[in-house]
Amino acid sequence: MAARTLTEIAAELYLEPPAAFTAARDAIVRSTTDKALAAQIRKLKKPSVAAWVVNVFATERSAQLGEALRLAEELHEAQADLDAATLSALGRERRTLTNRLAQNAADLAESRGERVTPATLEAVRQTLSAAFFDAGAAAAVASGRLVRELDPSGDVDVAGAVAGGEAAAPEIARPAVDEVGERRERRRAERALREAEKDLERAERARTAAADAQREHREALERLTAREAELEAELARTRKHIVETRSALSEAEEGAAAVAARVDEAEAATTAARRALEEVLGG
Repeated sequence: MAARTLTEIAAELYLEPPAAFTAARDAIVRSTTDKALAAQIRKLKKPSVAAWVVNVFATERSAQLGEALRLAEELHEAQADLDAATLSALGRERRTLTNRLAQNAADLAESRGERVTPATLEAVRQTLSAAFFDAGAAAAVASGRLVRELDPSGDVDVAGAVAGGEAAAPEIARPAVDEVGERRERRRAERALREAEKDLERAERARTAAADAQREHREALERLTAREAELEAELARTRKHIVETRSALSEAEEGAAAVAARVDEAEAATTAARRALEEVLGG
C-alpha cells in the first residue's frame, strides 16, 4: 500500500471536528513511520469552527459547491456586458446563493453534532463569498483544508489559510453543452444588435435631418430663382428707361440751346429797337 501524502492526510484530518482535531492529529503522528512526514503533520494547525464547517461542506457537497462556483464565474464574466440594473439583480442573486450555501453548510455541520453560532454562520458566509470573487479563495475553499475563514473585502488574503500544501484550482464541472460559451456569444450578439440599432437610429435621424435641409435649400433656391427673374426683368425695364431718358435729355438739351439762341436774338433786337427809339426822340 502506497504511503499517503501530507495533502491526503490533511484532507482527512480537517474533516475532524475542531474539538477532536488535536487528538486525531497526534494519533496520526504516532502512527507515521516517516519522521519528516510526521513532523509536517505535527505542524498542522487546528482549524476554526467556521473553517471546519466549510471543509465539511466542500468535501461532502463538492458537486453543489462546484456548481455554485461555476455560476459565480459566469456571473463575473457577464458583468462587463451588463447595465447597472442587471448587475444589481445579479448581486442580489449572488448574495442569495451565498446565504443558502452557508446555511446548507451549517446544517451539515450541525448534523454532525457541532453547534453553529450566528457568528460562525456569518464567517462561513464571508468565506464562501470570498470564493465567489477570488480564484485563490475558490481554490482554498474547494481544497477542504482551510485553517481559518476568509475575508472577501479587497484582495483576499489566502496566505496560511490552507494546510497540507497549496490548494489547486478547483475542477469546475462544465455542462456537455458549452452554456457559458453560448451565453457569452449571445451576449456578444445582443451587444452587437444594440450597437447596430443605435447606429440605425442615429443614421435615420441624420437622414431626416439631411432631408429637411435638402427641402429647405430647395425652397430657398426656388425663392431666389424667382427673385432673380424679377430683378432681371426690373433691370431690363430700368435699362430701357435709361435709354429713353437719355434720348429725352438729349432732345431737351437741343431745345434748350435753341431757346437760348432765340433769347439772345430777341435781346439783341430789343437793344437795337431801344436805341432807334432814343434817336428818334432825341432828333
